[in-house]
Amino acid sequence: MTAAAVTSPGARTRAVTTTVLDGVPALLDLLPAAGALSWVRRGEGLVGWGEAARLEVSGPRALAEAAAWWADHSAGLDVDDTLDVPGSGPVLFASIAFDPAAGTSVFVVPEVVVGRRDGVAWVTTTGGADPADVLAASPALVPAPLGRLRYADGALDPASWCATVDAAVQRITAGDLAKVVLARDLLVTADAPLDPRDLLGRLAARFPGCWTFAVDGLLGATPELLLRRTGRELSSRVLAGTAPRGAGAEDDRLAAALLGSAKDRAEHALAVDSLVAALEPYCTTLTAPAEPELLTLANVRHLASDVTGVQRGTGARGRAGLLELVGAVHPTAAVCGTPTDAAAALIGELEGMDRGRYAGPVGWLDARGDGEFGLALRCAQLSDDDPATARLFAGCGIVAGSEPAAELAETQAKFAAFQAALEG
Repeated sequence: MTAAAVTSPGARTRAVTTTVLDGVPALLDLLPAAGALSWVRRGEGLVGWGEAARLEVSGPRALAEAAAWWADHSAGLDVDDTLDVPGSGPVLFASIAFDPAAGTSVFVVPEVVVGRRDGVAWVTTTGGADPADVLAASPALVPAPLGRLRYADGALDPASWCATVDAAVQRITAGDLAKVVLARDLLVTADAPLDPRDLLGRLAARFPGCWTFAVDGLLGATPELLLRRTGRELSSRVLAGTAPRGAGAEDDRLAAALLGSAKDRAEHALAVDSLVAALEPYCTTLTAPAEPELLTLANVRHLASDVTGVQRGTGARGRAGLLELVGAVHPTAAVCGTPTDAAAALIGELEGMDRGRYAGPVGWLDARGDGEFGLALRCAQLSDDDPATARLFAGCGIVAGSEPAAELAETQAKFAAFQAALEG
C-alpha cells in the first residue's frame, strides 16, 4: 500500500543546482533542528532538509513502486544542473524497512540539498529558494546538555536474549540453517530533547570512516556500504565478524584473533557469498577479494571485503535501476542470515521485536540513477511522541559455535557507538 506524497509527482517544479565557489560550512553544521537528512563521510556527501515530496510505502512491490514514483517525479521537474556529478540535481533520500513487504519505507525529496564531492560543493534547490540565502541562513547549533540518561531493556532483557541466541545455535547445529543475525533494542530517555544535529556531529567526529546518516528520525553511523552505483560501476563493502577493541598489546591480540578466527571467517564468507550471488546476474564482471581485511573503528573491529563490479549495459537485467539492485541484494547474510528465507523466519520467531527500518537500506538516489546505500546499523530511531526518547539497535551474526555471552558483549560494544554520541 502506498501513502500519498506530500507533493504530487508530476507537478512541474524547477530544481536548480548551483556550484558554490566560496567556502561552505561543514555539511552537518548546515542542518536544521527538524527534518535532518544526511549521508556524510569524511566531510563529503549530502545533507538536505525540507520536503518537496514524500512517499511512504509497504507491500511486496514497495521498491518497484518507489522507483516508479521517483522516475515520475524527477521526469516532471525542470532541471538546471550544469555540474552533473553524482548527487547533484534532484536527489531522493531513502530509508527502507528491513522487511519492505511488511514494514514502511520512507522516501523524501528535500527542498534543499547541499553536497560536497572531491572538494567541489554545490546547492540544489527545488521550488525557488535562493542558494545564497540557504547558506547564509544556516542555524547555529548550541549543544544543550541532555542531563541524566535512563536506559531500559527493549523487547528482551539480556538474559532472555542470551537464551534466544542459544536457541538459534541449536537450530543451526540441527542443520536448519547456517547463520542467523539476531538483534536487540535498548530504550534511552534523556532529561532534555535529543537534537539530531548534535548527535550526528558527535557520530561523525568519532567515526569519520563511517557514513553518518539521517532519514525521518532514524540516524546513525554505518560502516557497511550495501551498494554504490556510479554509471555502470557498482561497489559494496561487506562486514561480518566482529571483535572488541582493547588497550595496547591486548588490542593487537584481539585483532590477530579476529583475523585468524575460523568462526568469524566462516560467517564473513557467508555474507560475501550472498552478496555476490545476488549481484552476479546483473553484472558483466564482479570481483570479491579472496581474503578479508580488518576494518578498525573506535569501538570495534570487523572483517571487511570490498566487492566491485560492472553492471550489464544491455538486456533487462542491465537496465535495472539502483532500487531494484538494492532489493535484489537485501537482505544479505550480514543482516539476516543464510539461507535467507530460513533466517528471516527464525528472526521473526525468536527476536521478539519489529526491526522497522533498522538493518534496512538507507542512503540516496539521484535522477541519473547514481546513488549510495548503506545498512542502517549503529543507529537509533528518535521517538515521534517524546523528543527526549530514542530506541537503539544492535545485532550480531549467530553461527555454529556462537557463545551467547560473547554475542551479548558484541551487541553492547555496538550500542556503545551511539551511546558515545548521547553521552558526549
